[in-house]
Amino acid sequence: MDPLVVFLACENGALFLLVGWDKWRAIRGGRRVPEAWFFLSSAVGAFVGTWLGCYAFRHKTRKRSFQVKLAVATAVNAVWAWAAWKGLGG
Repeated sequence: MDPLVVFLACENGALFLLVGWDKWRAIRGGRRVPEAWFFLSSAVGAFVGTWLGCYAFRHKTRKRSFQVKLAVATAVNAVWAWAAWKGLGG
């Protein structure tokens, strides 16, 4: 199996679980995951796990500033992936 596919699957799964953990911590008033982690990870490939986690756990779905930043991170990922694909002769 392609190592990139394995990496992206693991990264997306981890971010999905991290969103759930952040929701759990938010409910209990504990230490939270910095939003920058979600944005950075989404920009390098974990946007699917982050988006799915937000909606599966109903976390940060009403916070517009988070949603806009996550959309920008997703767009950055799309540009990065397109550039990488073109660089490989796609």
